[in-house]
Amino acid sequence: MSKARKTTARTTQTVRINGARVRLVTQNGKVTTIKAAPLEWELQAAAVRRLRGMDEYGRRFLLVGGMEAGRRGRNEAAKALATGLTAGHPDLTVFLLGGRCGFIEYKAANGRLSPEQTHRHAALRAIGHNVEVVKAVSEVECADATEALVRGWLAADNDNKKIGAFA
Repeated sequence: MSKARKTTARTTQTVRINGARVRLVTQNGKVTTIKAAPLEWELQAAAVRRLRGMDEYGRRFLLVGGMEAGRRGRNEAAKALATGLTAGHPDLTVFLLGGRCGFIEYKAANGRLSPEQTHRHAALRAIGHNVEVVKAVSEVECADATEALVRGWLAADNDNKKIGAFA
């Protein structure tokens, strides 16, 4: 007589409870909740809030977020492509003194670059731009990493002014 193997079905579902995203995990009839990882747009929004709060914002750098990842119908997608929207373009453009730009792509901790992003980032680097990918598990971690990146770019700008050249 063979023993029947007991299989334990495990299901997960992400929901909002009191405004917070949580994952409901059901296993062996028991339901537990764990905090859900933030979405990429939430990471980017936290980083933008942090950057806009910096003293240097508006004086030493500006920024603009891209909407390349937005979902569009066929007509809107055609308009977006015709007017220059480019697949794979980084999520955030940081305009620095001296006509330089830095680009930041945001990914959740387990996120990966798409082939279009890999190609676009390489093309931007080939013409001399900084392109960085920030992977984070929390909004605070993302904002900290983004602020550190921009402060590094601003410090490099200061160093270049001292020697009279831009990187």
